[in-house]
Amino acid sequence: MNDRVDFAAHLLTAPAIREHCGEVMATIDGGESPHFRWDAARLDDTADYVAGVIRDRYPDLRVPYHSRWRHFEAQGVDRWSALAARHGLDGDRDARAQARIDLVIPSVLLDAGAGPAWRYRETDGREPLARSEGLGVASLAMFARGAWSDRPGEPLRTDAAALARTTAADIARDFQVGAENPLTGLEGRAALLARLGEVAQARPDAFGRPARLGNLLDYWRGRAPHGRLEAQVLLATLLDVLGPIWPGRHALGGRPLGDCWPHPAARGGMVPFHKLSQWLAYSLLEPLEEAGLEVTGLDALTGLPEYRNGGLLLDLGVLVPRDPTLPSRTLTVDDPVVVEWRAATVVGLDRLAPRVRAALGVDASAFPLARILEGGTWAAGRRIAAERRRGGGPPLAIASDGTVF
Repeated sequence: MNDRVDFAAHLLTAPAIREHCGEVMATIDGGESPHFRWDAARLDDTADYVAGVIRDRYPDLRVPYHSRWRHFEAQGVDRWSALAARHGLDGDRDARAQARIDLVIPSVLLDAGAGPAWRYRETDGREPLARSEGLGVASLAMFARGAWSDRPGEPLRTDAAALARTTAADIARDFQVGAENPLTGLEGRAALLARLGEVAQARPDAFGRPARLGNLLDYWRGRAPHGRLEAQVLLATLLDVLGPIWPGRHALGGRPLGDCWPHPAARGGMVPFHKLSQWLAYSLLEPLEEAGLEVTGLDALTGLPEYRNGGLLLDLGVLVPRDPTLPSRTLTVDDPVVVEWRAATVVGLDRLAPRVRAALGVDASAFPLARILEGGTWAAGRRIAAERRRGGGPPLAIASDGTVF
C-alpha cells in the first residue's frame, strides 16, 4: 500500500511529467511505437517557423508569459484592467491580486476546447470571439457580474459556496449557448466548477473559512521564504487542492491522479500531464508577482500537451502518424495514441526550445519556456492549423468532455 501511495505522490509532481513522457518518447525515438515516428530533421525548420511567428507577434521580443490573461486582452482590449479600475482595485495590491486569483482559476478550468461552432458576442459590437479567447472573455463577464460571489455589492470575488451552486444552465446563459451556438462539454465544465466549490469548502487550510479562492494568496505566501515561491510548489499546491475535482479519472492508493493516463511504455504504466493545472500555474504567475512574490524555477513546468502545441508537431512533420487514416478517426483522451501524442508534445517542446532561442538570439534566462509557449508554439500551432484546415481545427479529432482538451 505504501508503494502505491508513494507512486501516486510521485505522479503528482512536475518532474514526473518529463520523466514519464520521456519514457514514452523513447519508444518513438527507438522506432518501436506502433503509432508515430519522429523526424528530427524537421526540428530546425519548425523552430524557424515558431521564431518567425514570435517576431511577427512581438517584434521587440518582449513576450509575456503564456497565460489566461492574454485571452482577456483579445482584440487588443485590456478588459481586466478596465474592470479592476471600475471597482477601485488599483490602489490595493493584495485585493487586486486576490481578485485576479478568484477570476483566473475558474476561467482556466472553463478553458478546454470550445468546439468549432461556438462564438461569444460582447455587447459593444466587436467581432464575435471563438475558442480560447471567447471562453476567456465569457468567463470574465460571468465573474464581473458576480456569478461566483456570495457578498452583495462585491462581485469581483469567487466564494466557494457560490461556486458550488454552478449549474450547466448558468454556464449556458453566460456563455450564450444554444442550439445554434453549441459549446462542447457544457455539463462537464459546470460540474468541474461545482466540485471545485465543494472541495474548497473542505480545505480551510488552503482556502480559509468561509472559503474563497483568492485566499490561496496567503497560503502561498506562507510557503515562500523571503518572498520566493518555487514553481514546483505552486504546481504541487494545485495538484493537491484540485485533485478531487476531476471526473472519472484514475486513482492510486486512494489519491486521485487527475490528468494522468495509462501507457505501457511508462514506468508503473501511467503518464502524468496535468495540462490544465500547469496552464493554471502559468496563469497565476502575474497575480502572484503583482502581490510581491517572485516565482522561481519556471522551467520546472513543462510545455502544455494540448492540441495547438501537439498539432504544430504533426502539421510540420516532426511527429508523423504511422497510420495515414488516423486524422479521420475520433479518439478519446485515454487512447494510447492520444497519450503518446501528448507525451511526444512535452518532449518535443523541450527539444524545440533551445532551437527557437538560437533562432531569436536569446538565452534561457531571458526567454523561459513560458515565453516560448506564448510567443510562440501555441500561436504557431494555431497558425499552421489555419493554413492546413478550413476552420483551423486540430489535426487529430478528440472526443472532449470539456475537462482535458
